[in-house]
Amino acid sequence: MEKVKTHSPTLRILVHIAGWIPLIVLIFDFFNENLTVNPIQAIEQRTGKIALTFLMASLACTPLSVISGIKVLSKPKKALGNYGFLYACTHLITFFIIDYGLDLQAIWNDVSNKPYIIVGAIAFTLLFPLAITSFKYWKKKLGKNWKRLHKLVYIISPLVVFHFFLVVKGSITTLQGDIIQPLIYGSIILFLLILRIPKVKLFIINIRSKISRRLREKNAANDKRIPITMEK
Repeated sequence: MEKVKTHSPTLRILVHIAGWIPLIVLIFDFFNENLTVNPIQAIEQRTGKIALTFLMASLACTPLSVISGIKVLSKPKKALGNYGFLYACTHLITFFIIDYGLDLQAIWNDVSNKPYIIVGAIAFTLLFPLAITSFKYWKKKLGKNWKRLHKLVYIISPLVVFHFFLVVKGSITTLQGDIIQPLIYGSIILFLLILRIPKVKLFIINIRSKISRRLREKNAANDKRIPITMEK
């Protein structure tokens, strides 16, 4: 029986390269003054989008593995999620420390006018325990509770997208303004979350199994039709 490959050093290396490139580019742009006239805001916006992109990529690992049947594709989800947390931390530090200088009174005064602050803070608070417990030690320590805890991703992902909607200047009800990117992110994440539902996942696995079986049967039938020539 052929052994299924469950790890790929090349894939792991590519994931880590992809994880650090945005930060390197961001630092390069900062020192070369390529971050618009408002560099702090540019850093906030860029790190926020990068964090959301890595979260989305982490969510995509399991569905891609289920659809394709390639188990190795599910392996990078922890690393991608941790990189998402890294950029979320950078996003938070830029906002609270660099932008507001940890002036809690000023932040509190702006909360009523900027509700995205509360939504973002809630999303990060929920994301924090997921990042901390992503290591094998906590997976063994928590047991079944580990899976229950990590189901918070179903709440965190929509919250992050909602945070994005509130940040951009536009209206989701009238579909006006700068809402194209949040709509794209939101649609993809909704699709990925649906694919992670157990019944949907089982349905996809059954379809994939039927297709694989029919392909094997077809190949076997074709092999039988191949004429055997004998050398005289």
